[in-house]
Amino acid sequence: MQYVCNVEGVPSEADFAGWLLAVEPGPAEITVRVVDEEEGRELNRDYRGKDYATNVLTFAYGEGEDMPLPEGLPLMGDLVLCRQVIEREAAEQGKALAAHYAHLCVHGMLHLQGFDHLESDEAEEMEAREREIMTALGYPDPYAGED
Repeated sequence: MQYVCNVEGVPSEADFAGWLLAVEPGPAEITVRVVDEEEGRELNRDYRGKDYATNVLTFAYGEGEDMPLPEGLPLMGDLVLCRQVIEREAAEQGKALAAHYAHLCVHGMLHLQGFDHLESDEAEEMEAREREIMTALGYPDPYAGED
């Protein structure tokens, strides 16, 4: 767990651990880094070519490399969460801040497991899994009201 931002209002390490374990109960080595908007923007620009901060970035170890990671290793990767973007989105969408953080952790962990939302059928499968996990965690449907 890395907090490189003002931590006021940011969930605790125990909160993050609970959300991640709800998605991946097996062996995993995940770094969660909560950043300010400047670092979020730099990472999104440098790795995705998009010059703005986004709510969550997911970096799966070995992804896109010519040599895949050996089988049997735990799930490994980084989740980078941008504090200001998450706070702004939660307020704009009328969501509890903890629920929005939880959803973005679930979303990022599913990306680490190979889920994606580029195609509509993939998006439906991923969103269904997100809804299921969020319900199990006691949070409302993160996609309620979107259509």
